[in-house]
Amino acid sequence: MEEPRKSAEDFLHLINQSKRGKLKIYIGMSAGVGKTYRMLQEAHVLLQNGIDVKIGYIETHNRKETHSLLDGLPVIPRRKLFYKGKELEELDVSAILVLRPEIVIIDELAHTNIEGSKNKKRWQDVMDILEAGINVISAVNIQHIESLNDEVKSVTGIEVAERIPDTILAAADEVVNIDLTAEELINRLKEGKIYDSSKIQSALGNFFKSENILQLRELALKEVASQVTRKVEAEITIGKSLRKEKFLACISSNEKTAKNVIRKTARLANYYNSQWFLLYVQVPKESSDRITLSKQRHLINNFKLATELGAEIIRIENKNVALSIMEQCEERNITTVCIGKPHLDIWRIIWATDTFNSLLKRLSKQNVDLVILS
Repeated sequence: MEEPRKSAEDFLHLINQSKRGKLKIYIGMSAGVGKTYRMLQEAHVLLQNGIDVKIGYIETHNRKETHSLLDGLPVIPRRKLFYKGKELEELDVSAILVLRPEIVIIDELAHTNIEGSKNKKRWQDVMDILEAGINVISAVNIQHIESLNDEVKSVTGIEVAERIPDTILAAADEVVNIDLTAEELINRLKEGKIYDSSKIQSALGNFFKSENILQLRELALKEVASQVTRKVEAEITIGKSLRKEKFLACISSNEKTAKNVIRKTARLANYYNSQWFLLYVQVPKESSDRITLSKQRHLINNFKLATELGAEIIRIENKNVALSIMEQCEERNITTVCIGKPHLDIWRIIWATDTFNSLLKRLSKQNVDLVILS
């Protein structure tokens, strides 16, 4: 119990630094690594130290060892509501705000709330609770982080529907990785400690392949390491002046290309703890009276995605894309321009202009890096 005790003490230290609630997130490479178990262990330590901690929402998935840890912990009853003829349960945000525990444990951060709830996603509920000055301990798997969506899909072949914006992870005061080796996790699965016995073989042949777990583990370790780096840089005053990175992601109306550029630029900006912008230059052929409805819809969705990932949207009407990029770099002190592969739409437009060489020269002169995203 020594590790959970130290972890609990570290979190208590954070709590005393601000009136806004503090957020601690346990992150793991997949289901079954022990995030919920660890949160419940910490809850017991906090309770033993006289802290008013309550369980807001915990999902034990009927795992015997995890479920047994609920004994002795104060639980806030879930909100019951009917949806499509069934009685379902959700986190009761109102009850938490009325009871005002010092710390509340809320599992499944990426969960989508039942239709009719105040917020669409549980992470939005958590933000409301934090704003009320209540501290939260929560958990999420690496595959639920928005900017990693494409990477996770390439690793597992699965499109993860429930995701949280990277800004939520960045807003966390503490991020803790719950790590297991691939062998340990697969053994837990085979022993029936993660899923019911009827699902074990299917899981072993799909998501829980050893090569998948190794890659997801690497993503989780890298993510937590970058979070620690950002926190250190934010809290320690550096004597010498360093260049402040600013990223500019340039997209066209191509939905698939744009999503890739958005997510990868968000990752870069997140890594450097930097401000970033999304630039869409509307050329004449994509004016509101000429662009197709499907492309308009894709653009709106991409603007929404970029906003959720922390970008400021810049939308300009200009027939010269390259010139618009240069102007934005100068106006906003951009340090890095991110753009898609040369065969993609926006590059076709730029190559078609006689200002491309000028763009490269100006970027070089302004000490602006150009990143071509695969």
